[in-house]
Amino acid sequence: MHLVDTTVFYSPTSGGVRRYLNAKHAWLEDHEDVEHSLLVPGEVNRLQRGGISTLTGWRIPGAFNYRLPLNARRWSRMLEALEPDLIEAGDAFHPAWCAAGVGARRPVPVIAFFHSHLPRLVASRCGPLLGAAARRYVRAIYERFDLVLAPSRLMCEVLRELGLKRVALQPLGVDTVTFHPRRRDPSLRSDLGLAPETRLLAFAGRFSGEKNIPVLVEAFQKLGHPWHLLLIGGGEHGRLANNVTVLPYRRESAQLADALASVDALVHAGTHETFGLVVLEAMACGRPVVAVNAGAVSELVDSEVGVLAHEASGPVLAQAIRDLFDRDLDALGRAARARVLARHTWDLALQQHLATCTALAGMTPRGAAAAQPSPLRISS
Repeated sequence: MHLVDTTVFYSPTSGGVRRYLNAKHAWLEDHEDVEHSLLVPGEVNRLQRGGISTLTGWRIPGAFNYRLPLNARRWSRMLEALEPDLIEAGDAFHPAWCAAGVGARRPVPVIAFFHSHLPRLVASRCGPLLGAAARRYVRAIYERFDLVLAPSRLMCEVLRELGLKRVALQPLGVDTVTFHPRRRDPSLRSDLGLAPETRLLAFAGRFSGEKNIPVLVEAFQKLGHPWHLLLIGGGEHGRLANNVTVLPYRRESAQLADALASVDALVHAGTHETFGLVVLEAMACGRPVVAVNAGAVSELVDSEVGVLAHEASGPVLAQAIRDLFDRDLDALGRAARARVLARHTWDLALQQHLATCTALAGMTPRGAAAAQPSPLRISS
């Protein structure tokens, strides 16, 4: 079976989607009966079956090195040239339309992965009317797919509310070898110019509006000394406030793991996460989590591994952080790592994904002229 993943959500500094695709590619290399190719934006046009094929495109300003190839015909031709047995589209833009078209012509099954909640993003930035249009758009494209995967129960429900029926839960995983407590570096505080007794928490990710960075900064202004916030994912290294330090994006997973393992806890103020991969990465490093009881993060964090704040406000989050430090951080961290090992390794996640792909590869695609009902059982 030749599985081809395609998406615009892939760049040298992109986050969860890139880590998912790279982890899948590395994992599938050990399976002789599966060949895996990626077709993503890049600096050159390159076709490499079994590797990473790229298409050139415009660099999007302020979008973390994302490129947008606009030539849909070229995207479709390259998909065709890779000769896939199954295609997975990781966005709802023109790669998804190209995947659906190629899948219908070959015909081969096509999967969509609902990594990003496009209707909500459009509504929050452009208003409810365009948000409603985005909902209709997402339904129109995803109805063309044999199956739509979502990384959380919350996102599965969102898809069903759009009227889609062929939906399945597919959680993401964590590299538990790279993200490991042994990466803890006691010198991090001194490297940052902080006193040894500093209570150090980190956030890692894009500094986009939905991450609620101002709420984090407000919370640490309320906390004051000896608490300190490390924001990983900004531009240059510097101080945003007396007790807030910004570090550039950690391009390599090992660099991010070093930082996460070396702080006291992860803190996350986002309320609209579709999954929250960095939360699991911190937990895999043996660190507890303070987060807001909203979005998919609330499916990952509870009182056994951290503290959930009841709203995304500075004072409430500050109190949640104080509550965390009233508990045994190391015990919470051990419980967090144990949970990841039991439920969220890449091996577990990708075994489930491969079983789904194998079942789909044996069915008649929706794009085929004589489509028959699929024997695949869709999980709830």
